Parts: sequence; structure tokens; C-alpha cells
Amino acid sequence: MAMKASLQLRVGTQLTMTPQLQQAIALLQLSTLDLHQEIQQALESNPLLEIEDDFGEQSVAEAAEDDWASDIPDELTTDSDWSDTYQDFGLSPAGTGERPDFERQAEHQTLQDHLAWQLAMTDFDERQRQIAESLIDAISPAGYLSHSLEDLREGLKPQGLGDLKNREIEQVLLHLQRFEPTGIFARDLRECLMLQLAILPDDTPLLPQARRLVRQFLEALANDDRRQLKRRLGLDEDSLDAVIALIRSLDPRPGSRFSDATDDYVIPDLVARHDGQGWQVALNAEALPRLRIQPDYAALIRRADKSQDNQFLKDHLQEARWLIKSLSSRNDTLLRVGREIMARQMAFLEQGDEAMKPLILTDIAHAVEMHESTISRVTTQKFIHTPRGVFELKYFFSSQVSNNGGDAHSSTAIRARIRKLIQEETPRKPLSDSKLVTLLEQDGVHVARRTVAKYREGMKIPPSSERKRLR
Repeated sequence: MAMKASLQLRVGTQLTMTPQLQQAIALLQLSTLDLHQEIQQALESNPLLEIEDDFGEQSVAEAAEDDWASDIPDELTTDSDWSDTYQDFGLSPAGTGERPDFERQAEHQTLQDHLAWQLAMTDFDERQRQIAESLIDAISPAGYLSHSLEDLREGLKPQGLGDLKNREIEQVLLHLQRFEPTGIFARDLRECLMLQLAILPDDTPLLPQARRLVRQFLEALANDDRRQLKRRLGLDEDSLDAVIALIRSLDPRPGSRFSDATDDYVIPDLVARHDGQGWQVALNAEALPRLRIQPDYAALIRRADKSQDNQFLKDHLQEARWLIKSLSSRNDTLLRVGREIMARQMAFLEQGDEAMKPLILTDIAHAVEMHESTISRVTTQKFIHTPRGVFELKYFFSSQVSNNGGDAHSSTAIRARIRKLIQEETPRKPLSDSKLVTLLEQDGVHVARRTVAKYREGMKIPPSSERKRLR
């Protein structure tokens, strides 16, 4: 039976992972300090960029009117898969012109801390959680799984999981491999790169060839055997260069950005204030790099000639405008997410940790119509200054602890209540974990004794017998 050839036209829109979009997503992940370093490098390499004295992007709007800059989109998505009552909280007195001290020393967060936080936001049963915790403990500093599944299975036997199969560990591992940073929990370099390629849009140029190269010809790439790569992948010289550039844009050590430093200084990206009418969240102008197009060079580009010098300026102008647009997109995304988080945690601003509400990544992702992975990027190493102190945005997420009566409490709120009860205990008669359970029940919070012990240990508070000796 002969097949009849036909031509069909399909119309659709898809997101292409262009270098500019990769830049926007990369900027979104950077902390404020890292972002300043990135901006400084751009200022040193691009003569079309300079520091803007006034907060805003007026010069960018003017440049957008030129026809040679018309290919910069109005919006650049970085998504991939709210006075008197509070004047004593540290805000500057009205009319003094002084600003709050935005710098603070941040607590060091290890890679395991970051993964454990994401695990707390995951809907696992107790058995799956035990497996996941074991996998997190087996992560190397670079982000790779340092033990075989068989070794992990043997290690879990004493925890009451003697009937555990490798297949069950594998299923939990596949879920953890969707955690941030992308490429985490890989068992070798090939799997790490494949995990990162897997999240790119299907219409990314030369993506199938890049996946095939990583899957089958990674050794040839390491040996720089371009002849074999071109022949096996069916690529010309330029296409092979593009494929290699795409692979080199990936991170072979996704866990390495969690350094061993014990502390760091942060400048908040956002500020939460009460203006007498309600709580407001705004970008911290002091923390944001403010860039503009250098006007003298921009005026030169408007000439009609096609000289090599003029083309050099045009190329740098496009790079500058893409960077400014990427920064604007980063700030817009950060502000949207920050406002949504604080709108849900307004009780915290007014009452403190004990009023924290349960909140997970999915809640914010659905509210702002973004992927959970994007919310994870936005809330990691991004800080907000509040009247109660400076906090990382991810601090406002906590898992839900349900009561028999159907009420739900934030794990953060329960920890805060436990800490307060211990601080107020009689020194000669410290509260046991069982007594803490009873006191929490009187407040309408029903939790198991082992949960109380786990939270207490997580806060590095010794048991009652040791606290009595410490007083």
C-alpha cells in the first residue's frame, strides 16, 4: 500500500531556551552579592553600560524606540516547569531621613540543609521520608550520590526497613532528582548533565543532539574528538560548536555553590513596611544594580554607516539591553513572589513565629502561575527586611502538621511554641518532651512526643536531663 505524502502547517508558540533567556534564569538564581559581582564584570567588559544615578529604567524606555532595538521583548519570562503599632520594631522614625540597617550576618546553610528544606515541602509518607533522609545524608559536596542503592538499602535495615527493595529507593531518588539545584542526586557526570538537559524546552535548538552526545559520546567530547562527534551526530562544524556550548553551559558540580564558609553578610532584596494603612512589600532600592545605556555611545549608533566600529557598538548595545531587561525581569519576579508570600504570612509580621501559617512551594507556584522550581530559585538566597528582622524568603515556608480535629499548624509555629515553653520553664524542673506534648495539647496543638523531640533536637536544645545540669 503506497503512502501519500502531504504537507501540513501547524501554528503554535513555544518557549525557546535562547542564551538571553538562559541569562535571565541564571540572574534569578544569584544572591545579591553574587549579582553585584556579575554586574561589575558586565560594566568592565561592555562600554555601553553605566551606573544609573536614579532608580529606574528611563533610559531603557528611550532606547526601545529605536528600530535597531526592536527585537527585545516587552516582557521576559524567567519561569521554567503589606504606624504606630509597629514603630518599635526597628523602623526609622518618620522624618529622620535615616534608613534601617539592612545588613546582617546570615546563618550558614549547607547543601543538606537546602535539600532537607525541600524535603519538608514534599508530600512523602514516613517510609519514603526515611529513604529520602538517607539519600540526602549520602550527598557529596558536589551534589552527587556517593553511595550505591545497595549500600543505602543495607544502611536502612536497622531503621525497621528490612523489607526494602532497591526499586523503592530508586522511586524516591527519581523524585529527589527534581529538587534544586538541577542535576542534584546524580550518580555520575552523565546523569547529572542529562538531568539538566531534561528540563529544557523540547524546541531548544540542537537539544536532541546534545542529549545524544551526553548519553553516548561524552568520552569523545572529553578527548576533543570533533571528527567522531560530527560523523556520529551528523553535524557540521558550526552546529557542533553550538551543541558543545549548550553542554558547557550546564553545571557539572551543582552542589558546589553551597560553600563551607561559616557565615556571610547579606543585603535584603525586599523590604516589608507598615505604612499606617497596611503592609507593603517593595524592592530594596539600595540592593538593586541600576544600569543604563551610555547616552554618548548610543547617540553614535544612530548614524547610518555600517562601519566595523559601529557594528561593534550595536552588538554591545544589544548585550547591554538584554542584561537590563533580564535584571528587570528578575526584580519583577522577585517582587511578585515576595508579595504573595508575605500576604499569606501577615500574621507572622504582627505576632511572630508562633503565628506562622503552613505554606509550601506549590501554594505560591499556583498563586503566581509559575513552576515550583522557579519558586525555589526565587526564594533561595533572597532576603527580606521586616520589622522583626531579616529573613531568607524560604524561611516563610513550613510543612503542615494536622491535628485530629482537622486543624493545621505550621511546623515553624510549633517549633517557636516549644522554644518559648522551654525558655519559660522553671530552671530546677525543666520540661520533659512528654510534658511539652501536654502543654501543646492545652493550646490545641496535638503532636506526638517523637515529633517534639525531633523539633527540639533540630533547634539544638538538649533534653530536660541535660538542661537541668546546665542551669
